[in-house]
Formats: sequence, C-alpha cells, structure tokens
Amino acid sequence: MWRGKNNHQFADKCWDNVKEVTMNVKNNKRRRESVEKMEKAFVELLQTRELDRITVSDLCKLTGLNRSTFYANFMDIYDLADKLRQTLEGEFSQLFADYDYFNERSGVLKMFTHIKENQLFYNTYFKLCYDPSHQISVYDPARAMQEFGDTNIKYHVEFFRHGFNAIIKLWLAGGCQESPEEMAEILKQEYRGR
Repeated sequence: MWRGKNNHQFADKCWDNVKEVTMNVKNNKRRRESVEKMEKAFVELLQTRELDRITVSDLCKLTGLNRSTFYANFMDIYDLADKLRQTLEGEFSQLFADYDYFNERSGVLKMFTHIKENQLFYNTYFKLCYDPSHQISVYDPARAMQEFGDTNIKYHVEFFRHGFNAIIKLWLAGGCQESPEEMAEILKQEYRGR
C-alpha cells in the first residue's frame, strides 16, 4: 500500500502518464496547433524553395518548435508534404463534388475562378506534386467515351490530364493575368467545344 511520500510519488507518476497519453492524442488542441504551425511554415518555405531544399531544422527555426515535436507528427519532410497534398486534394475534390459535366463551361469557370482567388493554395499544391500521378484531374470518363469512343481512350485521358495541368501551371506562373472567363474559353478552344 502506498503511504506518505511514496503515495505522492505514485500520484505524480500517474499524472505524468496521464499527461503523456493526452499530449499524444491526435485531436489534442496543442498538437493540432503545432501541426498547423508547421504546415503554415512549410507552405511559406515552399514559396521560396524547392521541396528537396527544405529541412526539418529550417521548419523548426521558423516555428520555434522542437525537432521532437516535428517527428511526433511526421516521419520526415516528405511525409509532411504528402499529408498536406492530401489535404489540398480533399479540398479541391469538395469544390467539385457537385460538378455538372454536361455544363462544363460553368464548372470550368468555377474552377478557374477558384484558382485565381487561391493562387497560393494551387502553387503550393503543384510544388507538392513531385509524382505525376498527383495532379488535378477533373475528368468525366463517361463523357470521354461518348465523345471519342473506346478507341485509345487511355491516351486521350492522359493527354487531357497533362495538358490541363500544364495550362493551369502556366497561368499560375504568369500570376493569373487572364480572367477566369478567358481561361475557360482557352480550354474550350483547345478541345474544340467538346
């Protein structure tokens, strides 16, 4: 049985264990704030550096957080990049959850408007897309089948996806000087109104 001084030591040890467990809970407020701080600093660094030039030390200096805090949340810089990219992809997907493929002008205009209003978001996203499989892809395979038939559809899909992303990247690199309406018209002309 615990008595006297030992009882306090036991209580202190239990409290330390409780604090340790609650500090490592994924939804812990302090942990969420630290992750958010790291993500914001990471995005800031991405605006002036390439991904492979960002270090954990750089991130910790900018945030004032310890390396142990970083490693408690991420395996490495690429893990942080992947998680942030997934978040951005989720936000993009939500934007087009109700996309009307048969009224593509309104959907494309909505997308170009969103890109112009959120240039930092998209510049960051494309910097995190070091794997070509992670690119913006708003594409209706059923419509493509209707327009082009089954012949070589996989090539058309890839051509569209890469061309579409190249147009967006070029527009972003130029600071989105053209209006979203002009960009929607450019896309329409490239695909001959299909």
